[in-house]
Amino acid sequence: MSARRSPIVSGVAAVAAIAVLFAVAVWLQTLRDRRYQLASSDEETLYLSRRATSRIVFSQRPLASDLYWIRAIQYYGGHTKDATARVDDALEPPPALAARAPVAFDLLYPLLDITTTLDPRFNIAYRFGSIFLSETYPHGPGRPDQAVALLEKGLSAMPDKWQYWQDIGFVYYWNVHDYVKAADAFNRGADVPGAPWWLRSLAATTLAKGGDRGASRLLWQQLYDTANNEYARNAARTKLQQLDAIEIIEQLQRAVDAFAARTGAPVTSWRMLVEAGVVRGIPLDPAGAPYDLVSSHVQLSTQSPLFPLPIEPAARGAT
Repeated sequence: MSARRSPIVSGVAAVAAIAVLFAVAVWLQTLRDRRYQLASSDEETLYLSRRATSRIVFSQRPLASDLYWIRAIQYYGGHTKDATARVDDALEPPPALAARAPVAFDLLYPLLDITTTLDPRFNIAYRFGSIFLSETYPHGPGRPDQAVALLEKGLSAMPDKWQYWQDIGFVYYWNVHDYVKAADAFNRGADVPGAPWWLRSLAATTLAKGGDRGASRLLWQQLYDTANNEYARNAARTKLQQLDAIEIIEQLQRAVDAFAARTGAPVTSWRMLVEAGVVRGIPLDPAGAPYDLVSSHVQLSTQSPLFPLPIEPAARGAT
């Protein structure tokens, strides 16, 4: 009896050992990141060597892929935090700070590339990774070209994923402002068996009203309504709030311009408008941060979670 059970016991022990080793690897990497800052070039390049994807140590490729995915998230989060802090510090920069270069995200794509090479069907890595790559600085590297390349890699592995064509369309629409390529991506997604009917509608709307704020709202609302994970839903919610913020800024700016024209004096604070009954209180953006009022100019606070806006509000004095 025990002889018959020994292969099963050995298999369970092997799986348990792999799980323990994986957990230890993640713990060691986290400990390393906390105690030692990675060197800028040679050490990280060695750590990320593409040759690692073919080494025998990575015979458990899905587990290795998970480890690189965790590293990609850590890398993205840490660099985004550093970049945001540097932007905040640079608002009134001393000479030494002004000379500092922006935070680079050079290793984000290699991390994601290795992750998806180890596991070509890692759906989350393709979709979330493309969001990381396409985000504008300081929230990301602002590399829509790499975002599209990653999604196209996903399509090579899983051509039935119409969602990747949808994501490519969003990158071209929102980040590149190439509405012809965006519409083409939506149409190609609509051609995939099982794709939803509304992709064809998005393509038509994009061609007819490319760059129109209403079309942008339609696209992000569609993504919000159909998102199958919380991160994608939150990303779409943020974009919708940014569009709301732009419209509120334009409304407030018209009120500020009218008050300044009526009084013949610049508006220097919200208190002036509150006391005059123009506004009920200091206006807040959709994320709950107060709008700034600088030299009669309404603008989104740099402390707002919605900063920076992807589209500039209409010019002051515009109707």
